[in-house]
Amino acid sequence: MPQGSVRRAAGALALFVAAGALGSMPLSDAYADPAPTNVTVNTKAGLATVADTALGVNHAIWDSQLGTPAVSDLLGAAGVGMLRYPGGSYADIYHWQTHTAPGGYVAPNTDFDTFMAGAQRVGAQPMIIANYGTGTAQEAADWVRYANITKGYHANWWTIGNENYGNGHYGTAWEADDHADKSPKQYAQEVVAYAQAMKAVDPNIKVGAVLTTPANWPDGLVGAGDAGTWNQVVLSIAGPSIDFVDLHWYPGGGSEADALAKPAQIDDIMYVVKDQIAKYAGAGSSRIGISLTETNVGVGQNTQPGALFLAQTYSNMLENGVFTVDWWDVHNGIGTVSTIGGQTDYGDFGMLSSGNCTSDGTVCQPPMNTPFAPYHALKLMHSFVHPGDQLIRAGTDNPLVAAHAARRANGDLTVLLVNMDPAASHAVKIAYDGYTPSTAAPVVETFLNGAAGITSAQSGSAAAQSLAPYSLTVLTLHPATSASGAPKAPGRPSVSAVTDRTATLTWPASTTTGVKYEVYRQVGARSEQLGETTSTSFTAGNLTPGTRYTVTIVARDGSGRASWSSPPLTFATGSPATSTCSVRLTDTNDWASGYVGNIDITNTGTAAINNWTLTFTWPTPWQSLSSGWNGTWTQTGATVKVTPADFNTNLAPGATASVGFVGAYSGPNILPAAFTLNGNVCTVA
Repeated sequence: MPQGSVRRAAGALALFVAAGALGSMPLSDAYADPAPTNVTVNTKAGLATVADTALGVNHAIWDSQLGTPAVSDLLGAAGVGMLRYPGGSYADIYHWQTHTAPGGYVAPNTDFDTFMAGAQRVGAQPMIIANYGTGTAQEAADWVRYANITKGYHANWWTIGNENYGNGHYGTAWEADDHADKSPKQYAQEVVAYAQAMKAVDPNIKVGAVLTTPANWPDGLVGAGDAGTWNQVVLSIAGPSIDFVDLHWYPGGGSEADALAKPAQIDDIMYVVKDQIAKYAGAGSSRIGISLTETNVGVGQNTQPGALFLAQTYSNMLENGVFTVDWWDVHNGIGTVSTIGGQTDYGDFGMLSSGNCTSDGTVCQPPMNTPFAPYHALKLMHSFVHPGDQLIRAGTDNPLVAAHAARRANGDLTVLLVNMDPAASHAVKIAYDGYTPSTAAPVVETFLNGAAGITSAQSGSAAAQSLAPYSLTVLTLHPATSASGAPKAPGRPSVSAVTDRTATLTWPASTTTGVKYEVYRQVGARSEQLGETTSTSFTAGNLTPGTRYTVTIVARDGSGRASWSSPPLTFATGSPATSTCSVRLTDTNDWASGYVGNIDITNTGTAAINNWTLTFTWPTPWQSLSSGWNGTWTQTGATVKVTPADFNTNLAPGATASVGFVGAYSGPNILPAAFTLNGNVCTVA
């Protein structure tokens, strides 16, 4: 079921019932490695800079606690920098001037001014959802005028609608939409009209359009009469008029372990979204930001899986440059009660308790506003990242332990460690690349399974810690020596002249003179140096066709002092300009979890090719081969091979063989970009 459909209120604080009771994760003793987990923290592998809106939460007009001092103070203590209003699918039935939502419940004292008073007390910026489904561009423009001209609220962020692809166009409807035409084309054209009307009132606001998240319904689907998928059509029309795109992500999961594995998909999700923006949104698309304004875990919403999922999702999204990640929700209401990780889980998608009971009265939540586990995780995230910090690459050699890291302008370093093992502690050894921490014991903040809050102490060392089962830990480290006098970081690189084997990188110079530049490729948590130069341009060679590369630049002065890493650049190499073979892969029919692929193999050489073998590798671990035809198909690991049938064994010069397959995917579907025929790399048409 599309996630938006479960967020329409049935009462003040009882939005929905979770998708069914799920038992606890099996004990993982069989998977625990007695050897220490190795953690690598790499300051040469810079990622995104943290925005002041990074840590966000949803607020809703059906929540009687919206804007109250008690709630606002809790959110402020957790470092919330963005509050979203008026609440999910309610946005498409809400009329701000009358403070009504026909067909839905509106709690007393939840009007826009009350919300803004609460946001100001929190210290958060508002993310306001303009009513697309049952509203008008004029209504939205009047809201901008009231907010920023009349009241001076400086409300900067405005999204047009909520989950408008859920309006029935693809066969499932939960989002209100009074437009006769419910296509992505109509939505995009209306986004342009909304943006023009709203910016005529205040040209400084930022306007966002709703996209589907890769590998989440209806991603990949092409509706009747549409020129492409929702994202392709919306970006092609509205791209020049918008400032950001808005995603929602409810990845689900059949168990706690499955749910906690989902954040590993985020790098690929963001790669696809950024690629779509670059392809379809027109000139200057690099200005378009990305927000994730709804997310929650599939299992254990208010116990430790929720906390671990929150920390992982916020960290991974922020590493990829998302300017806000907003949890669903502040309050939500009791659902299906279960026991997870030894704790009572109320099936509540709220961050704070609603204080209500099951319909039969047998189970009641703790008192109103009691923080659930995700709240404590958000509060720990506030210790981990501050606005202006640069996130850097970190990783581990244990799939049950995750690591993230950030560096501060004063030279401090923070490390977030996530133990997703519900049954075993894990000792970790931490190595630092490009950073030398002080020998003093670090400040260690920890949130344990079932705990009522975060503990803090100086313990262990920068190089070794022990992580309790199902725990979150943040280390705050000081540098061994002052970073003063180090060169300033160069700017984000750009790429040109990309071929199958080479790419030319250029970047804005460091403001420190007399430096040389080191060019690094990120390989997991490690950095592989591609070369160095005294200029601000470098041509990387010996690259692999059809491969994704993430590169950063570090400036180093004559005394050996290194700058912060530049922001990262990700690009993909192509295929050879000429070859003895050519391949065209087409996704001919997609259903958001699988697709039919057609491959045309053409002999572009002068000699016949007999008994051919075509080979390619899936770009992500979420992809697999289900079946194939017109040849014999096999998959070993991530590598797929197809050999001919008896009727297409021989390819004369200029001849083409067509083969097909069904591919399955449980994460972002990135089509293969490199193919070899009898060992020769083919041109991709």
